[in-house]
Amino acid sequence: MNSCRKIYFVLFIVLGISAGCKVKTPNTAPLPAEDTSSKEPRIQRDYPIQPLPFTEVNFADEFWAPRLLTHKNVTLNYTLQQCEETGRIDNFRRAAGQQEGGFCTKYPFDDSDVFKILEGASYALQLEADPVLETRIDSIISIIAAAQEADGYLYANRTIDPDSAHQWAGSNRWELTHDLSHELYNVGHLYEAAAAHFWATGKRTLLDVALKNADLVDREFGWGKIERPPGHQVIEIGLAKLYRITGEEKYLKLAQFFLDVRGPGGAEYSQAHAKVVDQAYAVGHAVRATYMYAGMADIAALSGNEAYVKAIDRIWEDVVAKKIYVTGGIGSTGENEGFSADYHLPNADAYCETCASIANIFWNHRLFLMHGHAKYIDLLEKTLYNALSSGLSLSGDRFFYPNVLEARKDQERSPWFNCACCPSNIARFIPSIPAYQYAYRENEVFFNLYIAGTATLPLSGGELTLKQETRYPWDGQIDITIEDSSSVAQTFKFRIPGWTQNEAISSDLYHFMDRNGDQIRIKINDLEVELPVEDGYAVIQRSWKVGDKISLYFPMPVRRVLAHAEVKNNSYKAALQRGPLIYCLEGQDQEDERVLHVQMDINAPVRSSFQKDLLAGVQTIQLQGKLFERMNESEISATPLSLKAIPYFAWANRGKDFMTVWIPYDQKGVKPADNK
Repeated sequence: MNSCRKIYFVLFIVLGISAGCKVKTPNTAPLPAEDTSSKEPRIQRDYPIQPLPFTEVNFADEFWAPRLLTHKNVTLNYTLQQCEETGRIDNFRRAAGQQEGGFCTKYPFDDSDVFKILEGASYALQLEADPVLETRIDSIISIIAAAQEADGYLYANRTIDPDSAHQWAGSNRWELTHDLSHELYNVGHLYEAAAAHFWATGKRTLLDVALKNADLVDREFGWGKIERPPGHQVIEIGLAKLYRITGEEKYLKLAQFFLDVRGPGGAEYSQAHAKVVDQAYAVGHAVRATYMYAGMADIAALSGNEAYVKAIDRIWEDVVAKKIYVTGGIGSTGENEGFSADYHLPNADAYCETCASIANIFWNHRLFLMHGHAKYIDLLEKTLYNALSSGLSLSGDRFFYPNVLEARKDQERSPWFNCACCPSNIARFIPSIPAYQYAYRENEVFFNLYIAGTATLPLSGGELTLKQETRYPWDGQIDITIEDSSSVAQTFKFRIPGWTQNEAISSDLYHFMDRNGDQIRIKINDLEVELPVEDGYAVIQRSWKVGDKISLYFPMPVRRVLAHAEVKNNSYKAALQRGPLIYCLEGQDQEDERVLHVQMDINAPVRSSFQKDLLAGVQTIQLQGKLFERMNESEISATPLSLKAIPYFAWANRGKDFMTVWIPYDQKGVKPADNK
């Protein structure tokens, strides 16, 4: 891979396309221009900070590496098979005339599930050569290409039977794009899959389908043409990716049109209530919203539109101050699958859609790439380890759509959904996680996530190879060794997580009950040093030599998190946090399963230990408490109880059970159980 192509590949990773273990270098196929001998496309501007390509990152840890392996061996094949068994791929066969029958599935956006899983499958091909998987992908792509209409239109539901399309689709093309048709949403995910597939294999088969469709959309939408926004955002992100591949300005301008044509006077549900540059609060459907904010960041980075940046910065402050769960989940109500009133964060009825967590990670990563502040990675990490990880079972083939923070033996993971956006989104996201670990700018290296493994960074002064050793998130000891380096001075920026600085989140929405006095420690070649902290990063500049070792130590005591007083349902309650992980009580780990009726003893000692045989190996928290039980109308008993907390992401892997994240620390917050 030449250096110019490597730079552009990095830019695709910015958009959540690629990541995984370092096994194979991307194919160096020609770019999709009419003249394939042309030079790389010229992109005038982009994010000032670049993430490290996934091909240069290798995970070798006990937390994420097994999850990537489970994705490859289980999740990817399982979700592809579900698309076959449920008729999602048959929909394309029928649109292509290869099979008789009507539209097989329930929703007109079911095309997008196939596109998202193809995106994840393309990542898998870059991780490791797999001729069987590649043949399977090629077969599905050929069916999709055959289903595309002559002018580029691709929407299986209408093509199968244009006179009886789904009621959300309207009677004619594009009639309800601003509402529920999902015509533009579907192809937005097509563009993302096409970009991933092109960069993984060098093949243009899916990319040609995407470009043909994008050219049709460009001919029909725009100022003086169809002036309507997508009802469900994501095409903006996909168009930015096509622009990066081709250098064609029309794709960038079309993405900007879809942002600028939105609002005012439309529905808050789809963020069409105001012009995007005038929006200041997170409203409506959480996935639509955060895809839009991520798209605004992309177009701002590519075009220099500062008004977009100011808007998404305002909205971020609103979300972090009033509308995010302690797990990093967003979207508090199922009524609109999204945001509701300030401080309305119910637990048992929490929505916290898995897709929204993924989109929230996309958005926060882009804000980091734009601003370089650790607070965005702090929130990304909180979401990644908690709300997002809760969405996939340890087995890799069961899923949560909503992720509640309290359960009454009424929640279990599902093998699939009629609306399968979350499983397919998980399938594309999991292998991208290594792309979030490091970032760089000239000769600056940002250490964002602490995960054992190796990485090679293409800095302007020469390549730098690092080895990281850690048991994070179970342990706060991190050792980084320089394995190869040039003599050029390089600046290392180590993220100092907010939770190590007594900051539960970058607002007053959550705070720790007690101040932790334990100090972080940083050593260079076994000598303790004090480094200045800038924007949440400890900074040091020097010429690094092979064998140099940096050691970080982040204390991980058990912390009790309190919510803002306006979050009424969490009054007199605390959540448990250790390192980046939020914990919960699950019934079967207790002497009495009724965890919704206990109080923790904040004066009793708390212990933590690693249990390798529990839930694939987790750090647990042992604490003391009481079970409150109503004996009769006037008498309440309080029975001492030993309690065990497990990481929130690991709950519901053993069937339905009682579960709670927020635990009363005062009897005023306890609801006594009815006497058995």
